[in-house]
Amino acid sequence: MNRLVFAASLVCVALSAASKAKLLEHIPVEWRPTSALRLGTTQMTAASLSIAPFTDVRDNKELLGENREDDTPKPVSTTDDVGKFVSPHIRQLFDQAGVKTADGNGDVTIEGEAKKFFVREESTYKSAEEIHLTVVDRDGKTLWNGLASGDAARFGRSYRAENHYEVLSDAVVNTVSSMLQAADFQKALSGHAIGPTT
Repeated sequence: MNRLVFAASLVCVALSAASKAKLLEHIPVEWRPTSALRLGTTQMTAASLSIAPFTDVRDNKELLGENREDDTPKPVSTTDDVGKFVSPHIRQLFDQAGVKTADGNGDVTIEGEAKKFFVREESTYKSAEEIHLTVVDRDGKTLWNGLASGDAARFGRSYRAENHYEVLSDAVVNTVSSMLQAADFQKALSGHAIGPTT
């Protein structure tokens, strides 16, 4: 009998340890988009564009999301720099859209602050991204500033890193799609000043 109790205790300890080990804490952020980029209806700018590394200004810089299927939410966190993750992928998407990008000293530069980058998982995965953008010319003059945002949703297996990666990446794709479809933003990329939008 004592052996049975001891064995049952070992199983409980092992299950508890396994449960803790499965938490998606301090995972790397990975680029896994599934959404297609939507291009704007106006002609792409001929000006060269630089994208400065974005700054992460979120209150909790480690938190990427939460699984809220149970009474106690399960966190998804990272030690990666979200701002520095987002900005090169935004450049990649601009390249894909046919916008001429440069490593530095472009005709215009986009500076950004990541204000939201989060996944809420319940019956589905729902992500949201929000970036404050400033477009400046070579002289540092502000041509445009405002918020760009995007979201995404998908079904997936419960509490999976892959599904978090996909909806976070798709939110970035959809954010760039909204930027490419905004006439004022496109005009600023051509070097024309537009009044603040925030």
